[in-house]
Amino acid sequence: MKKILIPTDFSQHAEYALKVAAQIAKKHDGEIILLHMLELPHQSGDAVSSGHAIPELMFFKNAAINKLESLMDAPYLDGLKVSEIIQFELAFDGIMSLSKKNEVDLIVMGSHGASGFKDMFIGSNAEKVVRHSEVPVLIIKKEIPDFNINKFVFASDFADEVKKPFAKVVEVANKFNAELNLVMINTPNSFKSTLVAQEIMDKFVAQFQVNKYSTHIFNDANVEKGILNFANSIDADLIGMCTHGRKGLSHFFNGSISEDLVNHAVKPVLTFKI
Repeated sequence: MKKILIPTDFSQHAEYALKVAAQIAKKHDGEIILLHMLELPHQSGDAVSSGHAIPELMFFKNAAINKLESLMDAPYLDGLKVSEIIQFELAFDGIMSLSKKNEVDLIVMGSHGASGFKDMFIGSNAEKVVRHSEVPVLIIKKEIPDFNINKFVFASDFADEVKKPFAKVVEVANKFNAELNLVMINTPNSFKSTLVAQEIMDKFVAQFQVNKYSTHIFNDANVEKGILNFANSIDADLIGMCTHGRKGLSHFFNGSISEDLVNHAVKPVLTFKI
């Protein structure tokens, strides 16, 4: 977590994300990249060719520069290496290209909570970032004065395709010295006996060097409720899950479970792409 990208629209929830990113950077000797995307009306990728006069573009850019400079003076950023980037580009495209160009290790984004990604992005941009980002994406819903990960829930079906992203899950858990609570959700439509589920998890986790972990089997009406209820039952600090690119989530997280879980969870959610 040496390079952390924080897209900001200068909203309150974006600042919640920045405050958490600052805490992570200080604990792990990281740096922060603050990104503001200038999405102009009817933008088609080229702000000038889309009909916006240069003075208008400079007005928006200068206003954004002033807001960024003010934000960078925040006391919680003292002592950190912080760089700022302003681009005329669609939010999703800009975040994806900048994360690759700068080889970031983590993207931290603010979200409005149960009603979805309102403050940070319009429409499906946030969903696309979570789904397509090659690096982990941390979603923050509220202000967290002291961001510590003591209990980290990771829900999965623990299939072979989860092995690669799970290596990153283990890395995060070990870095934060967190207990990794591995959970398999049993539902009426997808039920495994305790013995079968336990064997699957034991064989899976035995392939990794996890400092502290425990395994759990949790029964509920559906996967999303199971994850949320289990996380609440142990008072987890973070919920982790895997995403599956354009195909949505793996067969464990089918349909809109990923989107619903990220939107409805009050706790921070960290996603890893398969």
